[in-house]
Amino acid sequence: MPSLKLDQFLPYRLSIASNRVSSAIATAYQALFGLRIPEWRLIAVIAESEGLTQQALGVATRMDKVTVSRAAIALVERGLVQRQPNPDDQRSHLLSLTAAGQTLYESVAPKALELEAQVFAGFSASELATFKAMLERLEASAASLDPEQG
Repeated sequence: MPSLKLDQFLPYRLSIASNRVSSAIATAYQALFGLRIPEWRLIAVIAESEGLTQQALGVATRMDKVTVSRAAIALVERGLVQRQPNPDDQRSHLLSLTAAGQTLYESVAPKALELEAQVFAGFSASELATFKAMLERLEASAASLDPEQG
């Protein structure tokens, strides 16, 4: 029977790599824009839509309800996101970017792309294409093992 060596266990290594990348990006977003990662994720997803409920944001970002709620509250308090009644469900609200939120998004998005380029600077276009395809397969495989995350 093979023995588990944590530094060779791929799920662990994936988590460590993800944490390091997230930490580097979180530091930049906080320093430059005063945003935490969950707040930036909400802004980015909202910017790509016409208005979303917190539930839809949770699904889109794979963040739990509490994290989405806290990030949404912080963004509303900062005047970056606005809540509007949801005509399809009176129990929820639709979140959309304010003008200030849109301006912030337009400032952050290029920086996000720059950070991505820095993280992956040592990879060829072919390696990146392979990596992206492997991530898609990995996500699909993990989703099949956890129906709640599918």
